[in-house]
Amino acid sequence: MEEARHFIGGEWSAASGGETIAVLDPSDGQPFTLLARGTAADIDAAVHAARRAFEGAWGAASAAERGRVLYRLSMLVAIHQEELAQLEARDTGKPLKQARADSAALARYFEFYAGAADKLHGETLPYQAGYTVLTIREPHGVTGHIVPWNYPMQIFGRSVGAALATGNACVVKPAEDACLSVLRVAELAAEAGLPAGALNIVTGYGHEAGAALARHPGIDHISFTGSPETGKLVTQMAAENHVPVTLELGGKSPQIVFADADLDAALPVLVSAIVQNAGQTCSAGSRVLIDRAIYEPLLDRLSGAFHALRVGPSHADLDCGPLINAKQQQRVWDFLSDAQHDGIPMAAHGEVIPEAPESGFYQAPTLLRDVPASHRLARDEVFGPVLAAMSFADEDEALSLANGTQYGLVAGIWTRDGARQMRLARRLRSGQVFINNYGAGGGVELPFGGVKHSGHGREKGFEALYGFTVLKTIAIRHG
Repeated sequence: MEEARHFIGGEWSAASGGETIAVLDPSDGQPFTLLARGTAADIDAAVHAARRAFEGAWGAASAAERGRVLYRLSMLVAIHQEELAQLEARDTGKPLKQARADSAALARYFEFYAGAADKLHGETLPYQAGYTVLTIREPHGVTGHIVPWNYPMQIFGRSVGAALATGNACVVKPAEDACLSVLRVAELAAEAGLPAGALNIVTGYGHEAGAALARHPGIDHISFTGSPETGKLVTQMAAENHVPVTLELGGKSPQIVFADADLDAALPVLVSAIVQNAGQTCSAGSRVLIDRAIYEPLLDRLSGAFHALRVGPSHADLDCGPLINAKQQQRVWDFLSDAQHDGIPMAAHGEVIPEAPESGFYQAPTLLRDVPASHRLARDEVFGPVLAAMSFADEDEALSLANGTQYGLVAGIWTRDGARQMRLARRLRSGQVFINNYGAGGGVELPFGGVKHSGHGREKGFEALYGFTVLKTIAIRHG
């Protein structure tokens, strides 16, 4: 079985300890490749390589030169879009159409940040007579990026793209379940002219390589996407060295549907927002809050849509692929078992096709109705294709339900009433609010991040450039 190696200092290298990790194909549960099992020694080598690049060729590059490298990389990703999509689909189990959308988004991230690299400006500040005061933005130095398994290419693109655009050198630890597309992009980056050491990839387990990255004294900033529990640990480890952390930690995102909504427009979006990537999406619309006046009619339409959903291997390119692994499959089963035990009605579910291998990690999309606001299905992140339906009587109750979890990542509002749209958008505790749409097609340009337990800091868009830089004030006295 072929082994995928680390990419450190522009070269491929085996794990320093010589150990490997077998990667399973979620579609059939069988091992298909090996990864290098990174250790603290591998992380240390990668951090030192990044430091050399930052203090050398990459740190000396102008903003325009950085932009040109990123633009060449965006073009190479576009050329190899199908290859990258095939790698990601095999790694994660997602349908090919989703993997293709992810590789297209990756190219767009690098294109966007290529154009933004020389647009990040400082300011001149009014001060006392005889002084000129200005601010400039400088890179942190060496940035660490801990990337999860659900969207390796997209999350790599949104954090690494912004970090490189601002002049940082990067060390990336992708999740052990899905590394292949990220490793291939590192190779393309070298082809695009990125200096050796400016981008380093160390594969391995979170508790080994990930922890070593989070607490390494040579790291100047950490970007982490994952669970609130792990995010807390990463923050604690980074705090040992007073290192700032950007956290994106998931959500329990509501979509609020009022009686005056365009249900024909809303229905396919409500379904796709929970079915995409088998519900393994931080911003998944996992709760649908429905005006009591249309609760039964909309549930009937949702039930019909869920009954029509089909689940199968990634190459079958159906509505839904498998979950990432057996642990995640068991997590979803536990939530559904709790629902059954507590008498929460199942309104509808999709179908796993007969051809799907029994050893794969499949779960049919499931619609649950009349979910109590106090139940864990209404409050906790399932991270699977499970939609919880709840009813509300008025705006105040809708807001209470929407804000009634520890999360605050994304929210959707469906109504034709313009005043209501703005009242709710202002009062929702959420990093993003979408009105009569959801997700805005990925929105590379749209700042993304949460409040409460969904994290802090922003990625995507121009706002991400601020997070990957430090503001410096320079005061000049000239009389």
